[in-house]
Amino acid sequence: MITELGHFALILAFLVACVQAVVPLIGAQKRWPGWMAVAEPAANLQFLLTAFSFAALTYAFVTSDFSLRLVVLNSHSLKPMLYKVSGVWGNHEGSMLLWVLILSLFGAMAAWFGGNLPPTLKARVLAVQSAISVAFFGFILFTSNPFLRLAVPPFDGQDLNPLLQDPGLAFHPPFLYLGYVGLSMAFSFAVAALIEGRVDAAWGRWVRPWTLAAWVFLTIGIGLGSWWAYYELGWGGFWFWDPVENASFMPWLLAAALLHSAIVVEKRESLKSWTILLAIMAFGFSLIGTFIVRSGVITSVHAFANDPERGVFILAILAVFMGGALTLYAARAGIMEAKGIFGLVSRESGLVVNNILLAVSAFVVFIGTIWPLIAEIAFERKLSVGAPFFNMAFTPFMLVLGIILPVGAMLPWKRASLRRTIKPLIPVLVLALALGGLAWAVQSGRSLLGPVGVFLGAWLVFGAAVDLWGRTGRKDRLARLMRLPRADWGKAVAHAGLGITMLGIAGLMAWEEEDIRVVQLGEPWNVAGFTLELTEVNRVQGPNYFSTMGTMELSKDGQPISTLHPEKRQYPVARMPTTEAAIDNGFLRDVYTVIGDPQDGGGWAVRVYYKPLANWIWGGSILMAIGGALSLSDRRYRVAAGARRRQAMQGVPAE
Repeated sequence: MITELGHFALILAFLVACVQAVVPLIGAQKRWPGWMAVAEPAANLQFLLTAFSFAALTYAFVTSDFSLRLVVLNSHSLKPMLYKVSGVWGNHEGSMLLWVLILSLFGAMAAWFGGNLPPTLKARVLAVQSAISVAFFGFILFTSNPFLRLAVPPFDGQDLNPLLQDPGLAFHPPFLYLGYVGLSMAFSFAVAALIEGRVDAAWGRWVRPWTLAAWVFLTIGIGLGSWWAYYELGWGGFWFWDPVENASFMPWLLAAALLHSAIVVEKRESLKSWTILLAIMAFGFSLIGTFIVRSGVITSVHAFANDPERGVFILAILAVFMGGALTLYAARAGIMEAKGIFGLVSRESGLVVNNILLAVSAFVVFIGTIWPLIAEIAFERKLSVGAPFFNMAFTPFMLVLGIILPVGAMLPWKRASLRRTIKPLIPVLVLALALGGLAWAVQSGRSLLGPVGVFLGAWLVFGAAVDLWGRTGRKDRLARLMRLPRADWGKAVAHAGLGITMLGIAGLMAWEEEDIRVVQLGEPWNVAGFTLELTEVNRVQGPNYFSTMGTMELSKDGQPISTLHPEKRQYPVARMPTTEAAIDNGFLRDVYTVIGDPQDGGGWAVRVYYKPLANWIWGGSILMAIGGALSLSDRRYRVAAGARRRQAMQGVPAE
């Protein structure tokens, strides 16, 4: 009964979304307050109905209702409760229901927190947001219905993919979708502003919090996915340039560019055209990512579905919204005339360069991702584009971005002196060069990657600190430091987080050591100055798997450090093995161990990795997310300054 109610609620939400997409838009055009007022209750009702539908599907998974086809394919009665719940979105149909739930949530939040928006703009934003909902509700109901019943329910289910039965993957998709879908709000604001015929500083202030929230969630989601790949897949890698990984990375880069571009619109009313285009493209790349994941056109270990019909539907959604938005963008080019002028050396110019680097980086990733598809269609050649291409083509842009970031962040608006701006950064430059030189002196026979990473990391971290300290004036500096706006703190923390992540990536790639061997029980061996000994291997039974678990003693210079338990699990229902690495985490390094199969001549295949600075990658990601959250909590970004005055000036007369 609850399942049927959930299905019915989903259909009702679709109908409500259709009304919300049309009525407020007409009301805003005709200046009819009653029609515009439909948007808010419709947004709330759409969210409540979608939430009920999602709760009904979750109930079916939790209670192991095997009369539901989706539960049979993605759950099992013996599965731990966490993975029964995460199984709701660990599949194509359920993940799309989560998508529209978040989509309707952002629409409802725009209704809740949009009190300062002009009525016509608010109505149009909610209508455009609901139009996106209509497309995805239709996609779910017509191609991916999660509430299909089975005439003869089986006794038990087929279990969730064992790789997804992990805490990191339980939380990774919701955060990723909050980022993906959150960019729809920036898109809705951009299209609404184009329809309205007005892009100004107030618009820049309104769009920034939504973009910032989406960027923070996307940062967390990508970080969780990278962390999961590191410890779960048993390869010890944190990023593989897989098409689906790239599908989340491209919107992240464009959202970062959009954030910085919106600052210029807000402060100087410049770069309007560029900012609107970035808002359209950021969500457009989210849709492209959805197409890549669910169409099967590009092979990926992360792909949710391999269904051409679904791919065509998503491609149609992409064509309608991107094509329509870009057409409107071209038609309204005249309203986006820049008002502010600025010099070649200025904060505005620095942000333009930042935008260009981020946008071109996203384009490089896009070309590398789709080139195999283009080669197959146009040249009938099957090829793959792997890490060597991306590392060579993408890294230089990030290197330049890291070098100019501290300088650009300290440049004054409108007109600046480069010499005066760089002067307080000279000690930081000397320190960063010294640390890079020290890294070069300590290492032997290796590439420049490690020293360059140390230099960049130190340059960004200490440059952010100098920028923050420079905002305190000359008196009572500590007291003023504590009173600085949260946005200033957020910027500094996010930039420092980027530096730490760059340092972690460079250190891991430059100084990693790998050891693969056949190990006998009780025979110690050395890796990177550490001593390891496999003392025993046992057969262990888990809640829904069997495990071959090794016990390894880790020590250094005769002093015990920890006992590690790498596993190789076998899930009998899914008939799939997984590797569970055992990691001794440290501040400056990880010791990463994996146990393989028993060998014919005795002993066990064992892989050990020494991973310097591995945790700095995710520590930097956490800092970037914290920085974004600090900025988001700044009152200036949560409340659109001057919006009430603009609302009064644009008051809609009753008719």
